[in-house]
Amino acid sequence: MHSIFISDLHLCPARPAINEIFFEFLKGPAAQAAALYILGDLFEYWAGDDDDDPFNASVIAKLRAYADRGIPLYLMYGNRDFLIGERFIAASGAILLPDPILTDLHGTPTLLMHGDTLCTDDVDYQKFRTQVRNPIFQQAFLARPLAARKQEIAKLRTQSEVSKTTKAEVIMDVTAAAVEVALRTHGYPRLIHGHTHRPARHGHVIDGHHCERWVLADWYQHGSYLRCDAVGCESVDLN
Repeated sequence: MHSIFISDLHLCPARPAINEIFFEFLKGPAAQAAALYILGDLFEYWAGDDDDDPFNASVIAKLRAYADRGIPLYLMYGNRDFLIGERFIAASGAILLPDPILTDLHGTPTLLMHGDTLCTDDVDYQKFRTQVRNPIFQQAFLARPLAARKQEIAKLRTQSEVSKTTKAEVIMDVTAAAVEVALRTHGYPRLIHGHTHRPARHGHVIDGHHCERWVLADWYQHGSYLRCDAVGCESVDLN
């Protein structure tokens, strides 16, 4: 058997073609897996579980149909959808994973992360992340009217896109030091993460231990997934 990993789908009503690819993926390759792992940013944004937008409801229904097959469906927060809450988890049938989490993947110790915490050179983002992941901040934000939350999210997304144009590309990627610490702390496992939109397989030698790091692709242009079994991992394009 094999497990499948995806991240950074950024699903939203404005990208219907990718949404359909994802829905077909759930009925196709994902249905043949031992487990499906979504390592963050399933949605372009998530304003709260009380957002009953028909598109959100359609995604939840597709996830529930998949989970009802009896295949474990694991979900990790990303930097866009960290406000997903208990209502969504219960409705979708997903199992929420902490970030990071070390698991035995078909006999190989494997560390799973979204990947944003590895981008330590982006100091401004890390400060922002600390603020918005604070439970007190989230409680206050979710107490605001839904329309106000969506407006604030739209403003933050615009500011983020502008900010990216002034940052060096290397700042928005993982740092070697952060990867080294993560691999050392967790016993030199294989590492799978997303977030950076720079799909690749990297080799690292940490304290004499050879570790591999797989970076998942985003779904902006087309869909893809990482397939892992007892032999190893391979990246697969959907179209």
